[in-house]
Amino acid sequence: MMQLLFNFNGRIRRSTYWLAALGAGLAYGVVLGLCIAIMAMGRDGPLGMVGGLLCLVVYVFLIWTGLALQIKRWHDRDKSWTWIFIAFIPFVGAIWSLVECGFLDGTPGPNKYGPSPKGLTGAAVSPAI
Repeated sequence: MMQLLFNFNGRIRRSTYWLAALGAGLAYGVVLGLCIAIMAMGRDGPLGMVGGLLCLVVYVFLIWTGLALQIKRWHDRDKSWTWIFIAFIPFVGAIWSLVECGFLDGTPGPNKYGPSPKGLTGAAVSPAI
């Protein structure tokens, strides 16, 4: 799990990408909600500052996890990590990133980023007739 969520190397399948992103988002949402509740309880005291710092730490982990998952999907598409910046193009970038990482299949067989996460060798991958 640590390799999946915090490491930038390798490739992951679309299903792994979606499940990890949804699971991490849900978990971080719950923890972030608790941090915000702590912040609200100690609005003017030190407890509010502790809650704020916890929110910041959770947010950094959320960004790190999202980047790790997306970079591994770009690797599965046989593209470098720098493609994450495509999302900064207004309107088109976020849609392009979603389509590439979330809906398009990765390259069959091994590529320069590692073996196929589907276990395919890439030698003779063809649909059954």
